[in-house]
Amino acid sequence: MIDRILKSISFVFHPLLMPLLGVVFYFAKSPRFIPSEIIRAKLISLFILTIILPVLLFFLLKTLGKVKSIYLDSTKERILPLLLYCVVLILVLQRIVTPSQVIELYFFFVGILISTLACLILAIFKFKASIHMIAVSGLFMFFIALSIHFNININGTLALMSIITGAVATSRLHLNAHTYKELIMGCFIGVFPQLILVNYWL
Repeated sequence: MIDRILKSISFVFHPLLMPLLGVVFYFAKSPRFIPSEIIRAKLISLFILTIILPVLLFFLLKTLGKVKSIYLDSTKERILPLLLYCVVLILVLQRIVTPSQVIELYFFFVGILISTLACLILAIFKFKASIHMIAVSGLFMFFIALSIHFNININGTLALMSIITGAVATSRLHLNAHTYKELIMGCFIGVFPQLILVNYWL
């Protein structure tokens, strides 16, 4: 029963969902007036590029025998998917979240790109940082920065994110997917780029 719950946590809070959750949260909390048509167009575009396209690329790589599971269990399996995801993120930065339109989201995705590149470099050197922790901790840091930037009280959301972060870390440990060192490194890689880039938009 516990294994099933922890597997569900890992699936529900899959790294591919975190960028879109950050964008949805931004549009929900931003005090700026942004036409609903623009919001809808960006959300649909991001859903296609950050979720649908990576899933399709995964099935292609699985068909070609390059990966075995969506969790990318080995460092060798990670290299090509992470490289392709970097290309997807560059496309997002060039076409969807340009700095002239939504500077906060632009640097959010720049941070995601830096984190992905760091994870890719570590994979090349045979170190398997937790992608789940990279995603959820990066999102957590972005939420904190937004609360300061817009001067809004989102203590409930931050408390929930603390619980989710702990639950994700627990699930990855219990399922023997990562060691403590890999989880800590994942958390650092997720938080640090977002924290540094805050200086450019906060």
